[in-house]
Amino acid sequence: MPPSLERLGSDRPPPRPNVGLVVDDIDWHARQLADAFATRGIATAPIRLPLCSFCTRSDSGLHIDGFGENLPDAVVVRTMSGGTFEAVTLRLGILHALRDLGVMVWNDARAIECCVDKSMTSFLLTRAGIPTPETWVTESFEQARSIVQREAGSPGLVLKPLFGSQGRGLQLIRKPDDLPREENKTGVYYLQRFVGVERGGGYHDFRLLVVRGRVIAAMQRNSSHWITNIKRGGSSVAVAVNDEMKALAVRAAAAVAADFAGVDIVYATTHHPAVLEVNSMPAWSGLQKVTSANIAGLFVDALKTALVAHVARGARA
Repeated sequence: MPPSLERLGSDRPPPRPNVGLVVDDIDWHARQLADAFATRGIATAPIRLPLCSFCTRSDSGLHIDGFGENLPDAVVVRTMSGGTFEAVTLRLGILHALRDLGVMVWNDARAIECCVDKSMTSFLLTRAGIPTPETWVTESFEQARSIVQREAGSPGLVLKPLFGSQGRGLQLIRKPDDLPREENKTGVYYLQRFVGVERGGGYHDFRLLVVRGRVIAAMQRNSSHWITNIKRGGSSVAVAVNDEMKALAVRAAAAVAADFAGVDIVYATTHHPAVLEVNSMPAWSGLQKVTSANIAGLFVDALKTALVAHVARGARA
């Protein structure tokens, strides 16, 4: 078990909690989190998952980058680099093992798996009764072509990489010949009903940041193109989202069991909000520019509160 935040029955001050930040490099987000933790008396150390390993001779069965055979009190997964199927499986296994050992992991491996795989996200959102565009996923080019033949037309379907982010690789499919041959793809066709609506010569959607069941910040993304991601040329503005969108974002994060998440919402052709995607490792540099909220600080405050409760549950077990 990780060390406790408090020593019951002791006059000595509790040990300073240690949090591991899973990162690929020390970027702006990592620095923001480390500074927010430091001002709250919590030490942090970077964890690079490719440098972690299973070691069954150690007490924990793990060797964690930055901690050795010791365990952090909590782990925050900021980014997780790609790799071979075996490498990614190992890294997720490390996160699964940390949770099994009693370490609080935000987000844990299960939530990451549910969000990285867009087909699972769509499945879970639909099962939870959350409005989201109709989706079809298949490995068969012929099946995908039949789906396009039956379902596309106007307004069309969006072909998305199953694993992807920041608007990369999106294609609007309106007829079967728009569908790329299987040799040009990863072998999986993720097709989602296009629900974007052009308003005033452009498109817009919303990104809401949810932490522990509460929306802490939001922005509207605008673009002349139907792909509104900031990395694809979209712009962001501050927005006061309504209660309907807030409730939808919180439900979406809960559906994938994410402690924190970036939830993308669009007002669809039905004039009602629908969830497009849920990101379990969301960036917030663009969002921070248009909000006065201290996003890293709010995140750390929520984690600290959850960590105290987590340790208390462990003490009673």
